[in-house]
Amino acid sequence: MPVLCLKVDVDTLRGTLEGTPRLVELFRRENVGATFLFSMGPDHTGRALKRIFRPGFLAKVRRTSVRGNYGLKTLLYGTLLPGPDIGRRGAEVMRATRDAGFECGIHCWDHVAWQDGVMHKPDAWARAQMQHAHDRFIDVFGSAAQTCGAAGWQMSRDALRAQGTLGYRYASDARADSASSGPFWPLVKAEPMPVAQIPTTLPTLDEMIGLAGCLADNVHERLLAMTAQDRRDHVFTLHAELEGMALLPVMERLIAGWREQGYELISTGQYFDRLDVNALPFCEVEWGTLAGRSGTLIKQGTPYLANLEQSLRR
Repeated sequence: MPVLCLKVDVDTLRGTLEGTPRLVELFRRENVGATFLFSMGPDHTGRALKRIFRPGFLAKVRRTSVRGNYGLKTLLYGTLLPGPDIGRRGAEVMRATRDAGFECGIHCWDHVAWQDGVMHKPDAWARAQMQHAHDRFIDVFGSAAQTCGAAGWQMSRDALRAQGTLGYRYASDARADSASSGPFWPLVKAEPMPVAQIPTTLPTLDEMIGLAGCLADNVHERLLAMTAQDRRDHVFTLHAELEGMALLPVMERLIAGWREQGYELISTGQYFDRLDVNALPFCEVEWGTLAGRSGTLIKQGTPYLANLEQSLRR
């Protein structure tokens, strides 16, 4: 039976307080597993508007009804309104998510700052952001996070290195868009990184809606057609602000469709537990673009030859 992992990125305070409980209720009702990755620090969503000149950003805003999905108040956080502290105001919801049986991990400290800064700021800046999120997670949950997934799939080489100091079992920072993709050990210019990756293999709903005739009413059909044709293990990233709110009916249809296709719906942590990590391929990390998403992001590259993999493991 192929596996389909559900990974929930929680970007904002509204997504934490409103979208997350709705997804928890849905997943419990449907008896499926999922991993929730929380933003632990300030909600500065409004500052994302400075990306207005980034290629593809305005098109994405128009396609995905940003104001309707995120709400006007959220879009003012960090500009006309002070950014609320998600980790403090959302701590009760985060713990309730864990207590409901779902794996919880770290998405970031400051979502907008990470996306806009990690590839340009000094290494010490990224490490400080990661440490802030690590410390706050311990404050909220009483123990360190076992997993993480970068905001916007944005990672630098040093940020990948730093994951090894924070105790993560695995990470889900990368995207993968080839039939040979899957869990891997990342390399950057042949330098092995310390934490294995479970990449997202499917497009997100906000990347699909508004392109090639894809609407909220039929996006589930497009995605289900992909998983029907490409029957292998997959990771689907959803957002508490979208699938946990306006697109919740779409998520319900996807769960039903994937079950009909014979997929087992589990968390990325459950999936990682089943892997032989010593047998995972080494893949060079690439930075590139994906259709429907603005900016560059981290991607899984081509696996190295088996003999090189064995040499690196030694």
